Amino acid sequence: MKEVAVVILNWNGKALLERYLPGVVKHSAPHPVYVVDNDSTDDSEHYVREKFPTVGWIQTGENLGYAGGYNEGLKSINEPYAILLNSDVRTTPGWINPILDHFEDHPSCAALQPKILWDRDPEKFEYAGASGGFMDALGYPFCRGRVLHHLESDIGQYNQPRKVFWATGACLAVRTEVFKELGGLDPMLFAHMEEIDLCWRMQRAGYEVWVQPESTVYHLGGATLQMDSPKKTFLNFRNNLSILVKNLPHASAMALVFVRLILDGIAGIKFVLEGKPKHTFAILKAHFAFYGRFSRIQRARAKTAKHPFKKLSELTGTYPGSMVWQVYAKGKTKFSEFF
Repeated sequence: MKEVAVVILNWNGKALLERYLPGVVKHSAPHPVYVVDNDSTDDSEHYVREKFPTVGWIQTGENLGYAGGYNEGLKSINEPYAILLNSDVRTTPGWINPILDHFEDHPSCAALQPKILWDRDPEKFEYAGASGGFMDALGYPFCRGRVLHHLESDIGQYNQPRKVFWATGACLAVRTEVFKELGGLDPMLFAHMEEIDLCWRMQRAGYEVWVQPESTVYHLGGATLQMDSPKKTFLNFRNNLSILVKNLPHASAMALVFVRLILDGIAGIKFVLEGKPKHTFAILKAHFAFYGRFSRIQRARAKTAKHPFKKLSELTGTYPGSMVWQVYAKGKTKFSEFF
């Protein structure tokens, strides 16, 4: 049996390691578990080394964010598969087996996620990935089981494995060789949407991205940034624009950025009306940050030019219309209403 490395990124997360690491170690055996530490200042390292001496400890030396931290950590990983696992994920017995079997049965699959349920309310899908990630025609991501902030209850309606556009960074299984071949996660993004960018580049390179719901994990969510954090709003809006420019044909990207300028402005007005001016400011800040790093984004785009830039309609896991319009104008809040 080929081995998979379970790789957990940590930054001052001793409390989360105490809560979740015992189960991860127990449920992942005999596969190795590693903790990649982003220069924590708490005593996470002492806890792990004392309580779990078999768990590998990889020190980055500085806080490189989600993307940079995993890129640095996976340099030391030689297993053919790696599961990038958030430190706030509760695993279940046998959770790795369906993932390994799927990779073995689907040689073109480069990334894969299990079904993600919410550890705070285990009957519901979790915001970060649910049962697989999709993208609408305007570049807005949503999930099979989560549309915007609407979470569905899991009644087995999305238990079939299927190809998707992106797999969640909360529990992202990858072929290690492909991950490294494509340059890993983009550290320019720091955190949020870097897994979508990676999965997008994987599709452009001819690989497939899947969800395998026969494996189930439970994600606490919001352990690094709360869902209603202005910082999260800033990163999501900035990074979403960035990955559109990085991966779409130039004309399509510029047209979509213009449309998004208008739509993001409407989102900003909505936040003001909801009494959340900090989020409006975060959107403005995100746009200025995006324009300010445009040349840097173009350089990142050039590095991937050997793989064709494709329109969203040419990729798997895309919705041909506007998900946002369907939600607010037609009241659709369930994934099954879109496909």
